[in-house]
This record gives sequence, C-alpha cells and structure tokens, in this order.
Amino acid sequence: MSTDRILARVARIPIGYVASYGDVWPPAPRLTGRTLRLHGHEVGWWRVVHADGTVVKGERQLSRLRDEGVPLRGARVDMRRARVPAEVLDT
Repeated sequence: MSTDRILARVARIPIGYVASYGDVWPPAPRLTGRTLRLHGHEVGWWRVVHADGTVVKGERQLSRLRDEGVPLRGARVDMRRARVPAEVLDT
C-alpha cells in the first residue's frame, strides 16, 4: 500500500534534512501531501517541503525546521544544502 510506503520514506528523513513531495513519492507527489495531511502526526511531516524549498504550514513548520538546524534562506529551505540524498529514502 502506498500510504505505508510514503510514511516509511518520510520517517527515514534524518534530523536536519528535508525532502520534497516528489522525492518522497515520485509517481504521485500530491499523494504524499494527502497522506501527510491524514497521517503526518505519525512521522516528521515538517521535513517534507515543496521542491523550491517553500513550506506548506508557514511559521509552524519553519520553526521546527530551524530547531533541527535545517539551512534556510529567508522563509525557504536551502534545498541544495538540506535535501536528503535519494538513497536514504530508498533504503
């Protein structure tokens, strides 16, 4: 089931890193968003952002990312520095 696989991939994102919705589930990035909306409390939902580094939950999400040391550029994640390597999600 893709829900379980999506949640497992999000759970693999280490502290200090992020992944985009498409990184988490390339065939259907929007499914990642829907899954996190329903089950995000089970995993580190705040570590999933848009591919351009923007966040969905505003300051609430940015605050959590700052606390974890995720590199930011203003109100966006610096994706070049913070994006988790694909092999981490694939393990």
